[in-house]
Amino acid sequence: MGMRSFTIRAVLWLLVATLSVACTNVNAHQTLPDVELGEPSFYPTLEAYGGAPIVGGNDLRILLNGDEIFPAIVDAVRSAKKSITYAQYFFEDGPVADDVVAALAERCRAGVRTHVLLDGVGTTSMPGRHLDELKAAACDVRTFRALRPWALRRANNRNHRRVLVVDGRVGITGGSGVSRKWMGNGRIQDHWRDTDVRIEGPAVAWLQAAFVDNWLETTKEALGGEAYFPRPTESKGSVRTQVVRSSPSGGSFALYSTILIALNSARRSIRITNPYFLLDDAMTEAILNRLQRGVSVEVLVPGTIDHKFVRQASRATWGPLLKAGVKMYEYRPALLHAKTIVIDGVWATVGSTNLDNRSFAMNEEVNVIVYDRGVGARFEEIFAADRGHARPITYEEWQHRGLTARLFELFVAPGRDLL
Repeated sequence: MGMRSFTIRAVLWLLVATLSVACTNVNAHQTLPDVELGEPSFYPTLEAYGGAPIVGGNDLRILLNGDEIFPAIVDAVRSAKKSITYAQYFFEDGPVADDVVAALAERCRAGVRTHVLLDGVGTTSMPGRHLDELKAAACDVRTFRALRPWALRRANNRNHRRVLVVDGRVGITGGSGVSRKWMGNGRIQDHWRDTDVRIEGPAVAWLQAAFVDNWLETTKEALGGEAYFPRPTESKGSVRTQVVRSSPSGGSFALYSTILIALNSARRSIRITNPYFLLDDAMTEAILNRLQRGVSVEVLVPGTIDHKFVRQASRATWGPLLKAGVKMYEYRPALLHAKTIVIDGVWATVGSTNLDNRSFAMNEEVNVIVYDRGVGARFEEIFAADRGHARPITYEEWQHRGLTARLFELFVAPGRDLL
């Protein structure tokens, strides 16, 4: 979506949000457990609030930008022997869309059970020829909550998850969509900067669980058995991983609680990369609390963004953080879409979740959380590399933003929880 004009999809989406009967918010957290990262009680605490175990024996590979993400997706699909489950929020025309659809269709024709779940808002720009190709190949293609005029409130809750699972053994997830704007290395204008991960090991079953959850709601069909949840084999690696999902339809705000408690547990450092950095009071207080204890906090946000309303609503909240010592940077080469956090170089997360109320309380989301010093160090290296292409934002600069920006912030403030 361009910044100079609203597309039909943007206008439609704004109408849906505005006409929704009510806006959901996460449960307020007035107190947090006094637990710090590395304490023996930290793992079981995060398992309890995440609603998922921390499992070892995984191999995890970080995928940066379209140059790494799309080849990994196509290779994984082409390797399928028994099943493919694929959920995508955003899909539009382009070379990578052609490659993904062709790989899926080929496996369908080969008899691999393939289930494709497309969000009813995010994939409205998907070309009809791609749908025709998938259906002609006997892929099972469904739409999650297609827009209906009689169900606007329900339509405001989207499936924002990106999930690919092949044979129940290989999983890919993160923040990327299927579009030419995700192509490239994330350093070129109009080619977005994003991060996904590829996983092999026991954690893939929990990523599959996120898919079958949405598939069941949409189709009333429960997927299971060896093709989707195979018996565990030998260990694939040494990375401890947790897959946490949130679903407002199921009353789960697990990702909000997990991320909030993790932020409040930092002892040394917090590094946040997110395109929609719109913290609520509890998360803001958690970060301010860590700053008072000497924790270094740095945040990367986009210099340009696909949703101007969100950008202005976000900037309006930066003052207390900047004044307290948070170091903020605007990424310049391209639109920054990656959604990652690394804490103390040990705890890291990547997924579909933006740091705003829409992700925490209104969308179906899924994040992979990693408890590994080697992976954490790699995420810190990636953050430092991105920071090298970013411009620092100071408190003084924020204080002296123009009147137009301030008026726009006031204009969007009433709908902040819908953004």
